[in-house]
Amino acid sequence: MRSTEVLQEIRKMRYEEAYTGWQAGRLAQEEAARLLGVCERTFRRYIDRYEAAGLEGLIDKRLNQISHRRAPVDEVLRLTEHYRSRHVGWSAKHFYAWYRRDGGTRSYAWVKSRLQEVRLIQQAKGHGKHRKRRERAPWPGMLLQQDGSTHEWVPGVQWDLIVTMDDATTEHYSMFFVEEEGTTSSFLGVREVIEARGLFSSLYTDRGSHYWLTPEAGGKVDKQHPTQFGRAMRQLGIEMIPAYSPEARGRSERMFRPHQDRLPKELAATGSTDMAEANRYLKDRYRPAFNSEFMQPAMEEGSAFVPYIGASLEDILCEQRERVVGKDNCVAFEGLKLQIPQDRARYH
Repeated sequence: MRSTEVLQEIRKMRYEEAYTGWQAGRLAQEEAARLLGVCERTFRRYIDRYEAAGLEGLIDKRLNQISHRRAPVDEVLRLTEHYRSRHVGWSAKHFYAWYRRDGGTRSYAWVKSRLQEVRLIQQAKGHGKHRKRRERAPWPGMLLQQDGSTHEWVPGVQWDLIVTMDDATTEHYSMFFVEEEGTTSSFLGVREVIEARGLFSSLYTDRGSHYWLTPEAGGKVDKQHPTQFGRAMRQLGIEMIPAYSPEARGRSERMFRPHQDRLPKELAATGSTDMAEANRYLKDRYRPAFNSEFMQPAMEEGSAFVPYIGASLEDILCEQRERVVGKDNCVAFEGLKLQIPQDRARYH
């Protein structure tokens, strides 16, 4: 099954959960839309399409089509060259007035975006927004948070504790120690959740380099060029949400306080100084006890977890690198020469 087909099936399963919850009054339209990663208006469109044609009405027919409204490349080049030759330094609004006088038919937003894409016009900084407290996700599986904490968990040694928890209930689905947080540890946390519970909707993380590419320090993340982890989440249909401050991830940040207070004492009491022993203690004793004490009931009855039906998780939750096959049917990777064996079903 192709990745696009897998994502379509996941969308249909999630929509059934959201639609049923909305029909039963357990979810407001805003909450149901958030479960699907869309706005309320799009969710209402989904309702109309679902009631008219069933689940088949939710299939995105644009995937195999090219928009007839897409501007030809020649038109975009003429626009940018015209600006470079005669209007350098003009504001977008000023240039757009001349563009319309010369017979241009595109919108102001389109012209400004094309000029910003080639950096002929700088994008203005936002004016900020009114911040407000973010409510918990109403269902388990709608929003998970993953974070790591470096601490001296055993005397004289610092490890990273990787936690993957549910925003709706604070339940810790995965906890383990690693030498250093990175792509591999993040893959492992997600894999443990999917294998135990199913596929979830979205993941909230910091802007660590294994989660996001950030062209400018402290700036916006680059969602167009995903990391290895971002590519895997896109294949699974999991929306990634970046946090731009520690306060934004307040719930996960606060959870490390009791861990840093309790875990070193409990590991010392059990005599665990080896990482493998400490991880066994986390899985068998500490995490179940912590969840029973700190878990909270979800605001609404239901679950956003859906069964995973795609390819092997091992083939997705891994680092993928592109290489060119040489004329000798060898592939070079990190100083190694890997020979591709002869196969009657494959041209040499």
